[in-house]
Amino acid sequence: MLPKKNQPPAYFTRHGETFIGDSRDLLAAQPDGSVNLVMTSPPFALQRQKEYGNLAEREYVDWFLGFAKIVHQKLRDDGSFVVDFGGAYMKGTPTRSLYNFRVLIRMIDELGFHLAEEFYWFNPSKLPSPIEWVNKRKIRVKDSVNTVWWFSKTEWPKADVTKVLAPYSERMKKLIEDPEKFYTPKMRPSGHDIGKSFGKDNGGAIPPNLIQIPNTESNGLYLAGCKTVGIKGHPARFPAKLPEFFVKMLTDPGDLVVDIFGGSNTTGQVSEAEGRRWLTFEALPEYVAASSFRFLPKGTTPESMKDVYNQIVSGKSVDLEHYRAQAELSLTS
Repeated sequence: MLPKKNQPPAYFTRHGETFIGDSRDLLAAQPDGSVNLVMTSPPFALQRQKEYGNLAEREYVDWFLGFAKIVHQKLRDDGSFVVDFGGAYMKGTPTRSLYNFRVLIRMIDELGFHLAEEFYWFNPSKLPSPIEWVNKRKIRVKDSVNTVWWFSKTEWPKADVTKVLAPYSERMKKLIEDPEKFYTPKMRPSGHDIGKSFGKDNGGAIPPNLIQIPNTESNGLYLAGCKTVGIKGHPARFPAKLPEFFVKMLTDPGDLVVDIFGGSNTTGQVSEAEGRRWLTFEALPEYVAASSFRFLPKGTTPESMKDVYNQIVSGKSVDLEHYRAQAELSLTS
């Protein structure tokens, strides 16, 4: 799975590899038609400069399409490209930027992608922002929803909603137990006849395209490792349940999942747990080194965490399975 013949991964696990570099170059070296899913959250087109890098809005759309063009080449015909975009305001005014919608239109009109479906990620724990319009002047509500575009290479991408069914409500559970007691089938005003199948247990409810996931991770090995090494965690991590939803729905075990803006490598962590092969590309060595903590087992010593981090930053390729084996050996001895 090596993207470049002479470039080893920064670290690797049983199912995947992480590389340091420009994902346009790294992805270009992957065979055409080999990727099942690209799941990513790129730096947003924000007016306020972030430490992980972002471009002015006018430059952003052209910049992003440079990556998307290569993604289109590498996807299988039934593959998908899922992108999480945060909202933004125009500079100096309380009016919304349309950059994420401009990306959407140009992806379809210029690159030949199809919009399989639009999703909206609602983060109820998001802090009130932007400060100027929400906190100070109080003329806007807080921005708590990201747009998540599900693009496909053809009109018929691989997908199975039964893999991401939502738990039934208590009322629905009672209906399934005794349909005749709680529901009488009848014709809707639209002419649609629901019938008795409405009370059938299908294992869960069809989820909506509004995904509610709080982004409140405050513990875990990743942040613990960052604290141990004395660095800050990635400032724009998305919660594991977001990529998990799409990895489960759009891929099967053994499929290849790629994240072209790896950050703290949440996508790789989820793909590993779900038995998918994965590749992650990230330009900043420090972020890559810290993301390795997601794959170290519980019980990894602070010394081992520091050792892994320093090796990756110095340019060495690290086999994380070695540290996993070490941790398991220490637990049994």
